[in-house]
Amino acid sequence: MKLARMFLIVVFMFSITGCLEWWDGPSGPSTPGTLYINGQEEYQDGDYDDAIELFQRVTEEYPLSEYAIPAELGIADSYFSDEDYISAEANYSDFMDFHPTSENLPYVMYQIGLCHYRQMLGIDRDQTEAHMAVKSFEKLISRFPSSKFSFLAEKKLKECRRKLGEHEFYVGKFYFNIGQYRAAIGRFKTIEEKYAHLGMGYKTAYFIREAKNRLAEKEKKTAEKAD
Repeated sequence: MKLARMFLIVVFMFSITGCLEWWDGPSGPSTPGTLYINGQEEYQDGDYDDAIELFQRVTEEYPLSEYAIPAELGIADSYFSDEDYISAEANYSDFMDFHPTSENLPYVMYQIGLCHYRQMLGIDRDQTEAHMAVKSFEKLISRFPSSKFSFLAEKKLKECRRKLGEHEFYVGKFYFNIGQYRAAIGRFKTIEEKYAHLGMGYKTAYFIREAKNRLAEKEKKTAEKAD
């Protein structure tokens, strides 16, 4: 009886050990290829946290593997698809720093621009992200003018510039409505100088004329009171 029980225990322990050797958690065997493929599958299913975990295992456990660089992009893409644009931008920027000659740079630079583009606010809000998007897209176009990503960036760049022009007009009109005509003129002139091709020329010119006329009247009345 004792021998039979000991035999069952040994068999049980052997079976557990065998399973552990074959099974390495939910991602299967711990090889860079299988980890990366599993990460891709998790990404396609929208399980971005799991995808990031698997891609990170590739970069940390197999940094010299052929899958390490794709896994770095996988991490950044997972954050991007999960709408965590701050983390995505940080990972894309790290990729640029560590792989300055990579053939994936046009894509990475475009994604950095998109990270800022996706965070742009309305024309009545701060436009820092729009400015950052413009800077990123312009850098891509300047460095890789023939890339398909530069072509895509051109379209986004126009949208960003329009939003910045509309923001300037919004602020200019606000100053105009409260009687701050000098400040209003400054905003409208900025549109003429920086955003001349947005189709806003007619209404911008009108408000500049009106602001100058009202400013002249205001200064005239002030002078008359002083006398």
